Amino acid sequence: MGRSAPKLMAAASRSASVRAGTVAAATVCLVTLSIATFELSMADWPSGFVLMVILPLAALLFFACGLWSATQLLRIRKDGMRFAAPFLICAMTLLALVYAPLQQIYLRHDFWAHRADRERIVARVENGELIPNVDDNKNLIALGGREPYVSAAGNDIVIDDRDEGVYVLFLTSRGLKHYFSGFLRVPPGGDPKKFFEFADKPPSRLVLYDKDWYFVANQGVYP
Repeated sequence: MGRSAPKLMAAASRSASVRAGTVAAATVCLVTLSIATFELSMADWPSGFVLMVILPLAALLFFACGLWSATQLLRIRKDGMRFAAPFLICAMTLLALVYAPLQQIYLRHDFWAHRADRERIVARVENGELIPNVDDNKNLIALGGREPYVSAAGNDIVIDDRDEGVYVLFLTSRGLKHYFSGFLRVPPGGDPKKFFEFADKPPSRLVLYDKDWYFVANQGVYP
């Protein structure tokens, strides 16, 4: 009885270390997947902070977690297959980051979740109830906190009033060097490429989401 106690304590210790490592790996991987999925929703954060702090730290943390989990594979022969769990979690996370359309899933949810509110905003722009209200930008309408939050980067929308009707851009991100992405509502029969922001260069992303609704971007990093 006395001799078996140390063995039981050692087994419990090994089991606990696996459990703690697995929980830690799962936590790191969940944080990594969350950042990868909801990166566009960080548009209200300072772009430099996201690009130079949040993303590099998340990548470094995930890399360190993956490296540590790989070292646990060396313990499989001695302590059992349970030590493969952290590595499997990291490997599945890496596969999801590479192959799963995480941002597309987020964008589709964002589009349908806010579709009705955005349609109402468009109607108010078309009937003249909402007009540009930013002194140094004739194409910008600051909706403010009283309106539904339908556009990133401060709840501002961008409009372009043309002969065929009004184009309305709801931002999903606004980054450095005037880079942006968002949902563009074009008037019936309109062409998203005629939106004034694409006068010098066509959109790098142009995806039809529904009748008269497009996801557009002027850089190549968004889905």
